[in-house]
Amino acid sequence: MESTNQLQNEVIQNAMYRMDESLRMVKICLDKLSEDVIWKKPNTSTNSIGNLILHLCGNITQYGIASLRGLDDNRNRDAEFSAFEGYNKTELYQKLLDTVEGAKKAFQEVSLEELIRKRSVQGFEFSGVGNIIHVVEHFSYHTGQIALWTKMLNNADLRFYDGVDLNIKNEE
Repeated sequence: MESTNQLQNEVIQNAMYRMDESLRMVKICLDKLSEDVIWKKPNTSTNSIGNLILHLCGNITQYGIASLRGLDDNRNRDAEFSAFEGYNKTELYQKLLDTVEGAKKAFQEVSLEELIRKRSVQGFEFSGVGNIIHVVEHFSYHTGQIALWTKMLNNADLRFYDGVDLNIKNEE
């Protein structure tokens, strides 16, 4: 049982670390952008950074909070993509931060039984662990989109890892 608890804690700690990394990167992007581009779309087939952040809040809440906690699913996914205003970049970041903190709390408090139990979310069948993996990878995916759009708008490196030597080789 001890090794099960250690594995559970390790998975959850790493998921929370990855979410914090995505949140850090989104904040760097927002800090480099003016208010007038937050709701700008590159073209009709893509989303604004504002839409992406609303979408992340909806998805993280649906998978990482409501499903794990057994709460009602009140998500309005279409509204996440149809919005073209309503929040400034500070408010968007705060909404995302609050959502991420709520999900991290849910991750830490979920029981082993809930981590294993299968449930239907958006018509997909996932365990609680599957939900957590989805939240992390989905957040990372859209963070990459936000980063790319920010780079395109600013024509500049985002310097996510300033001061870190990313050429260090793995140690055995």
